[in-house]
Amino acid sequence: MNGKIYVVGIGPGNAEYMCPRAMEAMETSDIIIGFKTYIDLVRPYISHKRLVSSGMKKEVERCAEVLELSRQGHVVSLISSGDAGIYGMAGIMIEVIDQAQCEVDIEIVPGISAATAAASLLGAPLMNDFVTISLSDLMTPWEIITRRIHAACQGDFVICVYNPRSNSRVTQLDEAARIMLEYKQPGTPVGIVKHAMREQQEVIITDLARLAEHDIDMFTVLVIGNSQTTVMNNKMVTRRGYKL
Repeated sequence: MNGKIYVVGIGPGNAEYMCPRAMEAMETSDIIIGFKTYIDLVRPYISHKRLVSSGMKKEVERCAEVLELSRQGHVVSLISSGDAGIYGMAGIMIEVIDQAQCEVDIEIVPGISAATAAASLLGAPLMNDFVTISLSDLMTPWEIITRRIHAACQGDFVICVYNPRSNSRVTQLDEAARIMLEYKQPGTPVGIVKHAMREQQEVIITDLARLAEHDIDMFTVLVIGNSQTTVMNNKMVTRRGYKL
């Protein structure tokens, strides 16, 4: 008899910013599986559970293990930072189940995304239409990513940038900023949020012209304003057009 799979978005990873259903799903589970960093984040709350961690680029293997354990009758939580359905584990877990052609009870538990966590710390930059774009070309060819950046800028969207820079990807952010400057003013507000809602949290508001001056890594989310984004009272705000 098959068990059940929860794919759980743990948000920033601390209890204060994790939805009650996420905690309930993990408490209900026999086994909790995830990337090592995420397992370490939730360990203080679920140390009494069987915890299984794995490294980067092991997503398919991780999902296969989750599926096998569920088919043995276990209830398993596969955890993902932020929201599991936004650059997370939900999609690949469903794909693995589909490829195996088996029926499994699966529930996707939403979480606070990195974009919305960052936006709340910056003020209200996502008050109108916005897009999220990952600069990681591990799965998506760089030419497609740049095409999306052009399109987002042409549409005057606020842009949330995930995975802006890593040890192996050091030029993509500079190219992305160059493309944005073809459409956006140099003074366009930019929010830089690192480790949102965690102990190492850093929040900076700068502008597009000075973006390159700042230390940016894989734990950083950028929020690039649109033509209606401004800074007031040290907060980024994208105006929707209300008459005051």
